[in-house]
Amino acid sequence: MPGSSPDVREITVAHSPDSDDAFMFYGLATSKVRVPGLRFTHTLCDIETLNRAALEGVYDVTAISFHAYPYIQDHYALLPSGGSVGDGYGPMIVASRPYSTTEIKSKRIAVPGTMTTAYLVLRLFAPGVETEVVPFDQIIPQLLEGKQEAGLIIHEGQLTYDKSGLHRVVDLGKWWQKVTGLPLPLGGNAIRRSLGPRLMSSVAAALRESIQYALDHREEALAYAMQFARDLDAQLADKFVGMYVNERTLDYGADGREAVRRLLDMGYKAGIIPQESNVEFAA
Repeated sequence: MPGSSPDVREITVAHSPDSDDAFMFYGLATSKVRVPGLRFTHTLCDIETLNRAALEGVYDVTAISFHAYPYIQDHYALLPSGGSVGDGYGPMIVASRPYSTTEIKSKRIAVPGTMTTAYLVLRLFAPGVETEVVPFDQIIPQLLEGKQEAGLIIHEGQLTYDKSGLHRVVDLGKWWQKVTGLPLPLGGNAIRRSLGPRLMSSVAAALRESIQYALDHREEALAYAMQFARDLDAQLADKFVGMYVNERTLDYGADGREAVRRLLDMGYKAGIIPQESNVEFAA
């Protein structure tokens, strides 16, 4: 009918309820960034839940751990923006006692999920290590309660563990950089291939614009992200967001993309990942 608005295509987006993800999606989530003909709807879940949902192809765009990519690569491509990359830092093994790196490999380590990149890197660091899956936000509490000897922490725990009197045994981001000379790619955003090249390109541009908007309007984007900043004050939240939303989030760079390929190739050759990866970034 004359004057009627064209159909609007819904794009389902899923990411973790963490301050860094909230920061990068701020532009899209608050409609500061708009794409004619598209409406973005957001779902927030912990990263291991999102990894499992990606196996079922639940969302059009989803945050994933890079460890999960080989399992979904037939149906998803990686977006060129939105990566969380640790440049000399990353997930940490912490404990209630200052174990040596040799001692820690003989301990049972609480991990936030077996499809997380943190778990993959832990297995590369300590191939025979014993692990137990614990929700990521319960690892530090269980260490403090004496239920676990050691834990693999991700997200904001990397900045708060010492306040609890815990000891950092290994920073796996530092270990990875020492071994490979590369940054450690932890998580990215994947897009469903069935959307087709044109729509995939539009969504990729929208995500990049959302990240750029947040970086350009840092104060307001950080204020929005603070509602997702578990146990962090504004200063620590700003530091955490800066660690994982930066120029590499806009574009991985050649070494960042190489790091994704190297990580998954090493995981395959070590027998942790059962299939080879064909790392493909959407245009």
